[in-house]
Amino acid sequence: MSVQAIAKGVRMSPRKVGVVAALVRGQSVANALTILEHTPRRSAEPVMKAIAAAKANAEKNHGMKPDTLTITEIIVTPGARQKRFRPAARGRALPYQLKSSHIRVVVDGEKRTIKKTATAAKKETK
Repeated sequence: MSVQAIAKGVRMSPRKVGVVAALVRGQSVANALTILEHTPRRSAEPVMKAIAAAKANAEKNHGMKPDTLTITEIIVTPGARQKRFRPAARGRALPYQLKSSHIRVVVDGEKRTIKKTATAAKKETK
């Protein structure tokens, strides 16, 4: 069963975030987080946060083993753009855009086996 996490509206160009996402595509979650800690790019931080969120979702909500998680899919898509103007010479104004990104991380791994307590075992025998 796959689990996902989405980071929307990250204020970075999708082209720059996509380069960092390609570094960890297909890696295990633990290995990917180590790679991103040592990547000297500003876009490594939001990718790392998205992967950590997907890991937490898998552990807490779906009961998966954290050491078996792998990144099956990581997609960076363009988000909303903000249009702005920069002052230029002779009273002109030059347009530019502030780009944003959406990061979608999908992880998959083994389910944790649930140990039955003594009271649950007694209820089943009755």
